[in-house]
Amino acid sequence: MTTADPCQREREEMVEFQIRARGVRDERVLAAMEKIPRHLFVPENWERAAYEDRPLPIGEGQTISQPYIVAVMTEQLEIRSHDRVLEIGTGSGYQAAILAELGGKVVSVERLPELADRARENLARAGVRGVEIVVGDGTQGYPPEAPYDAIIVTAASPDIPGPLVEQLAEGGRLIAPVGPRECQDLVKLVKRGARVETIPLGGVCFVPLIGQFGWQGEVSP
Repeated sequence: MTTADPCQREREEMVEFQIRARGVRDERVLAAMEKIPRHLFVPENWERAAYEDRPLPIGEGQTISQPYIVAVMTEQLEIRSHDRVLEIGTGSGYQAAILAELGGKVVSVERLPELADRARENLARAGVRGVEIVVGDGTQGYPPEAPYDAIIVTAASPDIPGPLVEQLAEGGRLIAPVGPRECQDLVKLVKRGARVETIPLGGVCFVPLIGQFGWQGEVSP
């Protein structure tokens, strides 16, 4: 994006006051969030609110996470150039765009075909490459591209789905919200041989992760 972009100032302020001021320090993450045009990843009637510090509806009962949470989860993933990254829950495609900007090869699994189609359109409009979107049950991961250096889950489940841990590479990092429907704990897993280290990152509220190893069936509001 260039200085002619009318939303550049809003992104700079979002990064400075919502993200950096609250403790996110990874300069690569901050630069990616300052570059990626978040307003292209929300419905047209929500574009004016795109840079506010709150989640926004994106259709099909799903949301785009608030910028601060996106930044925290991305920073904790410690993405390195050419990392193989699995995202569970594509949504609007915004989180995938940030991961791709950091140099990751991103595979993103979305349960809802309508959202997957919109995410592909959003990524194309934003000029983002390096993201493959797959329609399927994200709780099963995506074995064809495993193992993954990093896995991010953008919806909440009672426990971390077993297949995702199995598909994590040695030394890989996994970030996921875990807990009941109302609110969850954000946790980070690091795979070290036969041992998996768990690091708590604080309380969050996400939409439910539907699938074989998550919430079963449609969960009503």
